[in-house]
Amino acid sequence: MDESTVRTAAALGEEISRFNRMMTAWKHRLGQEHNFAERILLARLVRDGERRATDLAAESLLDLSTVSRQVRSLVDRGLVERRPDPEDRRGALLAATEAGRAAVAEFQRQRDAEIAGMLQHWAPEDREAIVRLFGRLNDDFAETHARWCAGRTPAAAARQGVTTA
Repeated sequence: MDESTVRTAAALGEEISRFNRMMTAWKHRLGQEHNFAERILLARLVRDGERRATDLAAESLLDLSTVSRQVRSLVDRGLVERRPDPEDRRGALLAATEAGRAAVAEFQRQRDAEIAGMLQHWAPEDREAIVRLFGRLNDDFAETHARWCAGRTPAAAARQGVTTA
């Protein structure tokens, strides 16, 4: 790997760490750090439709035990409902309720207003570039994660002579 790529990776790593710290502070300021996993799950159900808990956990990159706890809380608060799975009556499908859809819409409205306030002074081409490049970075992270989950961790891939980047 060339030196320029390594320097860029180090600088990006520092910015990602800084971004994570800022997101943690933002969630703390809004009093939302404790129900972040719930919001991820609820938003996924609103966006993608009903799911089994196992599928929701895999798609959200969360542990099934975490998903089970969070879903129980969402059901208790009337934001998610369980429905019998028509393909397997032993299982259940999870679906967002109207209250759940409204909660996600309100959170997204607040989030988008905050971000719009931060970006209002940016040039339009810079706003478009950050969305494009951040999406590309997320896609590359997702692809790398999928390879790791398939058993091709960086160490295992190196032993097999496969590149994971």
